[in-house]
This record gives sequence, C-alpha cells and structure tokens, in this order.
Amino acid sequence: MSETEQTEKIKNPVQSAERIFSVMETLAQTGPVGLVELSGMLGLHKSTVHRLLLSLTCMGYVQQDEETSKYMLTFKLVELSEKILAKVDILTVVHPYITRLANDCNETVHFVQRRGTEVFYLDKVAPLKPQESAIRMASQVGLARPLYCSGVGKSILAEMSEEEVRYIWYHSEIEKKTEHTIVTLDELLKELQIVKEKGYALDNEENELGVRCIAVCVPDHRGRPMNAFSISAPVGRMTDERINELAVQILRTKEEIQLRLGQA
Repeated sequence: MSETEQTEKIKNPVQSAERIFSVMETLAQTGPVGLVELSGMLGLHKSTVHRLLLSLTCMGYVQQDEETSKYMLTFKLVELSEKILAKVDILTVVHPYITRLANDCNETVHFVQRRGTEVFYLDKVAPLKPQESAIRMASQVGLARPLYCSGVGKSILAEMSEEEVRYIWYHSEIEKKTEHTIVTLDELLKELQIVKEKGYALDNEENELGVRCIAVCVPDHRGRPMNAFSISAPVGRMTDERINELAVQILRTKEEIQLRLGQA
C-alpha cells in the first residue's frame, strides 16, 4: 500500500464522521429539507449526501417524509441528550464554582435542591480564611427549610408561575420564624417580582436572626427551577452596598455554571 493510500485510509473515517455531523447540524438548523437543497448547503455531491442520509435513517436519527420526500431529524438525539444529562451529577459540577465563590467573597456559600415545598442543603462551603463572626449559622448539609422564607427558596419560586407559587404556599406550613418573615401570599408575590427584576433573591433575617443571604436559582437540564446557591453572612457585613458587590459575583458564577451545564 502506498503512502498516499495509507493516508487516505486514515483520513476517510474522520471525514465520514465530520460529514455525518454536518448533515445532522444542518438538518437541525433548517428543519425538513430535500436532498438536492441539502447537498447544495453542504457542498457535497448528491450521491454522497444520499448515502449519509441512508446511514442516519438506518440508525434512527433521520426520517424521510413519505409525501414530500424531505429529510428531517428524529427525536433520537433529544432522547440521547436526556440520557447524558440525567447522568450529570449537579453537585460535582457546581462544587468547584461555589468553592471559588466562597474564597473570592470570603463568605459561606450553600447549594440547595428543591424537594416539594422545601429546599434541602446539599453542600456548604466555608472560605479558607473565614472572617471573624459572632454568629454561628445553623445551616448544615441535610437540613431542610421551606421555600417561602429563604433566599434560595425565593430564587427558585421566582422562576415558577404564579399558579405554582400559590400551590406551594397553600401546601406549606407558614410560620413566622422571625419578625422579618414573610407570612402573607401577597407580600411574597411582590417580593418575587423584585427577584425577577434583579435576578437574585435576598433573605433579610427571615429565617434566622442576624443572618442575611443573597441567592440565585440554577435550573436543571430540563429548565426546571430545582437548584439554587447563596452567599450567607452576618448582617453586620451584609450591608446594602456589600449586597450590590456580591450580586455581581453571584450572577457571574451562575452564568459560568449555566455555561458548564450547556444552558446558555
């Protein structure tokens, strides 16, 4: 076998794979399209494209409309992506980001997941060099708290429809945990509107006296508001000015996590 033939033998499989993906990506952009038109878009001979389409059809990724003879993608790719994303361990993905955030802002960061009308604390990261504090926060991994009276909970509720919020409210045990706790639905709905406008939620000593939090929601792979993380600190350090500074950091971290999860 000549050197040229050996080179072609190595290149061909890669070229075939590249062409297969080019067909799929083009079909994803165009929707149903005919063979001739697709060949023109790809810059490939009609017979080559037809061969590729036959392979994709046999594998179940493409189907041909019997009436129009146009080709289109099936939902097999969606099913495949669902399987991949379902295996993603959200905690493993998020932990490095919230660890960096905790050290950058020198405050404690929590990560939670919604389960029914509550959030469960799945991760808690303290900074490497914590600041002096007279308050020992009650939060811990495994702890459950209601959605309505926490920053993380309100950030999740703000991503839901009003109907869903009302359902959760009426199925929660509303308790005035501190003098600052929201205990009326109207007040909560007004608060959630502010959260939507700002992109983050606050816990102004509503769950624990002496502690203030800023939180953001991170949707899961289906776009459902299931996860959130927050920065918590004593009220003495959590001034409105500091909240504005932390808002920039926490929103940037949220964006980075969403990019990592392919949500952007």
